[in-house]
Amino acid sequence: MFIGDLLVAHGLVSPQDVASALEIQRSNGGRLGEVLVAMGRLDQARLDAFIKAAPAAPITLAETGLSVIDLLNLVLKAMYTGGLETASAVSDVVKLPHRIVQLVFDQAVERKLLEVLGTSGVRIATDLRHALTERGKQWAAEAFSKSQYVGPAPVTLETYCARIMSQAISNTRIDRGGVERAFTGLAVPSAFVLQIGPAINSGRSILLYGPAGNGKTTVAERIGAVFPDTIYIPYAFQVEGQIVKVYDAGVHESRLPTGTNLKSTALRREDFDMRWVPCKRPFIVVGGEMTLEMLDLSYNETAKFYEAPMHVKAMGGIFTIDDFGRQLVSPEALLNRWIVPLERRADFLKLHTGKSFQLPFDQLVIFSTNLSPGDLMDPAFLRRIPYKLLVGAPSVAEYHQIFHGVARSAGFDIAPEHIDAVIAGIRDRGGMQLASYQPKFIVDQWKATCKFAGIPLQYRPELLSMALANLVIKEQTSSMPGLAQVKAA
Repeated sequence: MFIGDLLVAHGLVSPQDVASALEIQRSNGGRLGEVLVAMGRLDQARLDAFIKAAPAAPITLAETGLSVIDLLNLVLKAMYTGGLETASAVSDVVKLPHRIVQLVFDQAVERKLLEVLGTSGVRIATDLRHALTERGKQWAAEAFSKSQYVGPAPVTLETYCARIMSQAISNTRIDRGGVERAFTGLAVPSAFVLQIGPAINSGRSILLYGPAGNGKTTVAERIGAVFPDTIYIPYAFQVEGQIVKVYDAGVHESRLPTGTNLKSTALRREDFDMRWVPCKRPFIVVGGEMTLEMLDLSYNETAKFYEAPMHVKAMGGIFTIDDFGRQLVSPEALLNRWIVPLERRADFLKLHTGKSFQLPFDQLVIFSTNLSPGDLMDPAFLRRIPYKLLVGAPSVAEYHQIFHGVARSAGFDIAPEHIDAVIAGIRDRGGMQLASYQPKFIVDQWKATCKFAGIPLQYRPELLSMALANLVIKEQTSSMPGLAQVKAA
């Protein structure tokens, strides 16, 4: 991991700042961070705080937190499966510093598990080529029989727990300006901002409730956008000799550059632990598919290692249970599973061996439902959710604001009196209440009909009638204009 990548990931400097600093570094030498400070692109105090907060790379085998046997198993499996020969190549796979992998190589040579073939002639002058001996191949095969995990070296459970606490979501203060920026573009009353701000800063659980279609899921997503900071997520951690994978590219958003990035032979590697991935605070949503088993460790009987459950992958971020009350598991069973984590801020997970271990429970849990909270949970559990926010139907003024925004995004303007006609149609002809989803639904209907009719996107009464017919189903529907009438109008 390179300091330039990390500084950009934390938003402390721009890629252009780093590129300029690299040119100076190539000519004059020095550390990249010091060059950026000298250029005036980075404050020394912020650089010092950043370096202190980032995970430091291990210098000795003991500092990895893993036994020599565990390290030998990991390195030999990587060499066996990938046909790797050098410490630098293995370092890229196991995410340990070159010097650490070389120490493991030395141990392997001493145990006659590896033999030296000669210099590699690439990357590092002292990067000798090695090959597995027959004894080394047997060792790797035996290691595979115990676990087929090959990849970044795990961190210890203790290290992971300490990192969770040091970057806890409740440590981040979000001011009113940050909340308002996150909700830009949404028709959100100022009173709601005053409610949601303290709830976000608390790091505790939130209940979003109200009629369907008024943006509860959108509100949850915007809460996720409130947090600008970067946290570190381990590829995996080890507990009781077992490996648990945590980092998941499918749900975690890495803030390291992708594609052509800052890595080059001219950029000196800094002492950061590559076993951690700098990420945006996670935002994970589960819906009706959720079961109690999804909150437990997932053990692969064949591969013999674990996948962390979704709420552990959400650690340090936001875990949203959408459509709460419509899961395969009953609300009572699900809530009982959450009582201890929400109350004590600690969770207990069990290995297939029967042993349990504890993790800090650091995440903002959001329950989102369009059912009555009183029907879903008893008063005792409602008390354990300190923030309960009603996401209700929009007012007429807010409805106008939403409709104008949707229309502009679609590429046309709509007159206020036409929006009033929409409101009257929904309330009078449709017998429905206003809802935030309706403007987009109606405009999408208009777009599809106008495209089919070969006319520009626009408002017409007959288009509104057709859209309303798809918005609400009635047992007896009145006649409505056909497409020929729309085209001819």
